[in-house]
Amino acid sequence: MLKHIVMWKLKEHAEGGDRLANAAKMKSMLDACANLVPGILKFEAALAQPGLEATYDVILYSEFTDKAALDAYQEHPDHVAIKPFFGAVRDQRQCMDYEV
Repeated sequence: MLKHIVMWKLKEHAEGGDRLANAAKMKSMLDACANLVPGILKFEAALAQPGLEATYDVILYSEFTDKAALDAYQEHPDHVAIKPFFGAVRDQRQCMDYEV
């Protein structure tokens, strides 16, 4: 199994929206990707919550059966289509993949 974790810190304003609006839009876009390809075992997008410690605004925690499933997800046209918006609104991005 391969775990894929990505975190985004967003710009205060970008693409006509503020940080909170863009975070909500990102979560909605990620949620739409939850079942794109076979081999996705878990796919959870979450937003930083007031009152809880967070240094990033949006996180994706996902699990895939193997690297081939992750690669299929990465290359899927619906996933590729969200990347320009994410790139435009993010200030920082961190990613880690690891096998368990």
